[in-house]
Amino acid sequence: MAVDTWDEIRTAWHVARAGTVSGAAEALGVHHATVIRHVDALEARLGVKLFQRHARGYTPTEAGEALAQVGRATDEQFTQLAARLKGLSGGIEGDLIVTTVPELCGVLVEALTPLLREHQALNLRIRTDRRVLRLEYGEAHVALRAGKQPVEPDNVVQLLAQRSVALYAAPAYLAEMGRPETDADLAGHRFVGDDLDDSRAPYFRWLAELGARQIARCNDTAGRLTAMRAGLGLGFLTEGNDAAGLEMVLPSRPEWEVPLWLVTHVDLHRTAKVQAAVSALKRGLGG
Repeated sequence: MAVDTWDEIRTAWHVARAGTVSGAAEALGVHHATVIRHVDALEARLGVKLFQRHARGYTPTEAGEALAQVGRATDEQFTQLAARLKGLSGGIEGDLIVTTVPELCGVLVEALTPLLREHQALNLRIRTDRRVLRLEYGEAHVALRAGKQPVEPDNVVQLLAQRSVALYAAPAYLAEMGRPETDADLAGHRFVGDDLDDSRAPYFRWLAELGARQIARCNDTAGRLTAMRAGLGLGFLTEGNDAAGLEMVLPSRPEWEVPLWLVTHVDLHRTAKVQAAVSALKRGLGG
């Protein structure tokens, strides 16, 4: 049965409960003619009689009793759902879904840990995906994005920080290939890069323009770190990445820096949960 018959079912339930058209109309806040119309339309749609009409009112038939039970249970479920949704929108509890790129997962967890400790009923869910998740479709409450400024409509976009990026290499690689001091020295060196040809990261775009040989390419930070530690080539690390076992070769440059954008949807931006997450991220990552 179509969802648009719910008004009719709800009306029939109130008629069964009240026993009269006038009683159902008063409970629903509608005209008695509306009640009659809903009941008649529902009986025609179902092809069964739901009530016996008599001078004292309406008495439900067996079919009417069965429908009234469904109507009563459904109405209670809607009432419970409304209360739950009101609680979720007004409280700091339930799932907090944050989307970001894999490289930022670690710093994201660190920034939100104090919030999770303060609000024990809050559950963090992090979705790391190369695909840009759509906040307007409810795929996430908050997005932490790196690179170009997001331009999706109906989103609240705030610049959170600029993260520095430097060039690193393993001691074994530097012993083999030598330590470059300038851009000119990079000629002939091997690099570990991103598997995406259209990466939004400014340092990977710089690397592509350099025309350097990328001996290994991976769309995951852990994979690139493994290749770098194995001595395959030079590689970029953003601030906050684990540089254990690697040495900085060239320090951060403005053209390599990565802007971090905090993105929320306008419909959820002012809810307590989203505001709490935004404040926590600003405290933990704002620079």
